[in-house]
Amino acid sequence: MADNLSAPPAALLNRRLAVGRIDYILQSLDASGSVSVADMSATLGVSRETIRRDLKALAEQGRLSLVHGGAARRPLAEPSLAAREAANAGGKAAIGEAAARLVANGMVVLIDSGSTTWGLAASLVNHSDLTVITNSLPIAMLLCRSPGVKVIMLGGDIEPNDEAAFGVETMAALAHFRVDLVFLGVGGISPEGEFTDYSRLAAEQRHLMMKSGKEVYVLADHSKFERGTPVRIAPVPHIAGLIVDAPPPARMARAFAQNQWRVVVAGGQS
Repeated sequence: MADNLSAPPAALLNRRLAVGRIDYILQSLDASGSVSVADMSATLGVSRETIRRDLKALAEQGRLSLVHGGAARRPLAEPSLAAREAANAGGKAAIGEAAARLVANGMVVLIDSGSTTWGLAASLVNHSDLTVITNSLPIAMLLCRSPGVKVIMLGGDIEPNDEAAFGVETMAALAHFRVDLVFLGVGGISPEGEFTDYSRLAAEQRHLMMKSGKEVYVLADHSKFERGTPVRIAPVPHIAGLIVDAPPPARMARAFAQNQWRVVVAGGQS
């Protein structure tokens, strides 16, 4: 009788087993990036249908993506433009003002999409005889109302999260323009000073943006420092520097100095 009383109820035991399976699936996913139904079934000693139910439940929670025969780690996703605009708005505005001081009337300027580059656009509304090329819908809408600014909108598929054009058509259009200054956003900057992004498409497009101009400045607030986005953006020889809102960490600063990239701290010193 005592043995029966001390035994856990069947429902509780099943729940513990399910939690253990879920933990193992997630750990395997973190380690290898993907799992298969067949492997998990054999390793955990349960039916494939049980594993499929576990994977479906995790997918509904947003913890993985279902693929044929199993599941894959969800790709890193950049926060929405609205969320990014609300974060560190003062720092991004300061970066925009510092970047705008590099822009002279008569220039052709390429402005990448993003919340930090939008701060630059907001500082250009009173310029005259200025041509702005952009893939950003909000930047194009803002500057097209300025009498002294001509806006050229790059075409392509609109990415809702960034409210901007990305893709083959966007990249092909870049070859048609002569650009004085390119102002680029990035997904992150590695501890080694490499510019990174969330997807291969975005990284390739930003590389081509850099290639289209005579000088390139990267605009990044301190939240991008040592942020681990997965895809490297190939640099170009004519990167002039970075405009930031805080001094970068020492290791990163050394990498910038080695590349001879000027670092402008908005509101501070170069």
